[in-house]
Amino acid sequence: MRGFDFHRQKPLLNYIVDFFCHELMLVIEIDGDSHDHKYEDDLQRQKTLEEIGISFIRFDDLEVKHDIYNVIRTIEGWVDEHSVKTHS
Repeated sequence: MRGFDFHRQKPLLNYIVDFFCHELMLVIEIDGDSHDHKYEDDLQRQKTLEEIGISFIRFDDLEVKHDIYNVIRTIEGWVDEHSVKTHS
């Protein structure tokens, strides 16, 4: 996306994230049924990774299935806003 590589199911520290772009230090998480009973664990994982400079964007799996256009627009908007800082 926008020339940046995103890796799927990427190990970071002791965690695995859905998608990760090292250059942007961005994680994209898709929350669904598998996350229903792990809310506290997900928050702790996100907090730990944010402490080392990683940003998060989260989407609900139904949002991805039914409104992918806006999901992509949201990601593109984040990348456009933050890649200027990354490449400065």
